[in-house]
Amino acid sequence: MHILVINPNSTGAMTRSIEKAAMDAAGEGTRITALNPDDTPPAIQGAEDGAAALPGLFRLFQREMTSATSSYDACIIACFDDTGLMALKRHAGIPVIGIGEAAFHAAMLVGERFSVVTTLSVSVPVIEANLAHYGFQKRCAKVRASEVPVLALESDKAASAETIAAEIAAALEEDKPDAIVLGCAGMADLAFSLAERFSLPVIDGVAAAVAFAEALHAARADRRIRGSDMPNVASA
Repeated sequence: MHILVINPNSTGAMTRSIEKAAMDAAGEGTRITALNPDDTPPAIQGAEDGAAALPGLFRLFQREMTSATSSYDACIIACFDDTGLMALKRHAGIPVIGIGEAAFHAAMLVGERFSVVTTLSVSVPVIEANLAHYGFQKRCAKVRASEVPVLALESDKAASAETIAAEIAAALEEDKPDAIVLGCAGMADLAFSLAERFSLPVIDGVAAAVAFAEALHAARADRRIRGSDMPNVASA
């Protein structure tokens, strides 16, 4: 199968990191194409950045879905805020999966309650609103901010990882979760080492979204009618 992974921010280095995480998670025979708009904020931190990213995200999605050579079987929106996700779901002819959405589902499959460790405090209300919209708020112990800026996950990896680890330690002490969800696509490469360090599931939304996309494809649940005149998502 062929999965389109869209990073809604305009930071190419982060897109490449997300691409690697997706490829590492993908099974044999799955092709990953990772793209980002070039006219969106360099990082999505809070509702204002998310709103500013929508036009560029929708244009990129529209271009890829209507291309004469389009061969995508699923699309992943690689922003933990699930930026533009519901509008894209309504208009796509293929499954569109958000990494936040996927991570929540995965965490609920491996435990009763989970905590989210995200980047800045400004992102917490967006994530909490998504949890409420999805009906998952009772399964989430707490959404916690590490106060690590998104771009620091690329520019200062070691210090960022230790700060995130400290927040996970606080979550385990105070929230008593069965799993930790990493609340940013830029944290994808930390999931394995943190799971080893804390001896509990640490969920990366990129890997979870790839797994769910592949499962839908294998179950033929992605076989939806593909129209050649897909509505303009920008008007959603």
